[in-house]
Amino acid sequence: MSETIDKTAIRDAATVIVVRDRISKPSILMGQRGASAAFMPNKYVFPGGAVDAGDDDIALGADLPALDAERLSQESTRAAPALAIAAIRELWEETGQILGTPSVWDDAPADWRGFAQRGQRPNASALSFMFRAVTPQGNPRRFDARFFMVDADHLITDPDDFNDAEDELSHLQWVPLPDARTLDLPFITKVVLAELEGTLKSGAPSASVPFFRNNDEARLVTRLGGHNPLDV
Repeated sequence: MSETIDKTAIRDAATVIVVRDRISKPSILMGQRGASAAFMPNKYVFPGGAVDAGDDDIALGADLPALDAERLSQESTRAAPALAIAAIRELWEETGQILGTPSVWDDAPADWRGFAQRGQRPNASALSFMFRAVTPQGNPRRFDARFFMVDADHLITDPDDFNDAEDELSHLQWVPLPDARTLDLPFITKVVLAELEGTLKSGAPSASVPFFRNNDEARLVTRLGGHNPLDV
């Protein structure tokens, strides 16, 4: 379905950080955006993209954890399930990987049919909301992106098989976490990686979720589920 994009508006978006072998030797799933892409050309990124209008109409096969749903709802007009749906859909479209739970889905929309043919509906129960950031002013497109983390063990597909991926990302690969910073990354991806490293090291969920607002010269950072504002 084609959409008319207002390039001046801040669009809701969702991104997925899939972590493999998180205890022994963690690696993350990344791909490279094309040289002609309007947003972040040539950069290595996590799978993700804008929320589509149809994402509000998709029923989850398994719901978000209650704490993550509550944090996603803070300072947001977008329903938390739609953000989770967008994350799972983008993961499917860009990598061919399915985060699903068994369910009959006979009336799946066109962009979900390959997902449904495997007897799956989107599974949000394993997603962990860990970061939120608004694209800085001056960019050709701006997004209010929610970053989710999920363990690769929850994928129902072969994590090394990207044959069903669309062509938006190239060089799809599992990048060892210590090597990720050597890639050509957007600034915010570097910040998210630092947060991810801290989360994996602690082995426990964060007490709150960082929110890079990028709404003034100070690039104000606050935390969702906590009250620790910090200027950076």
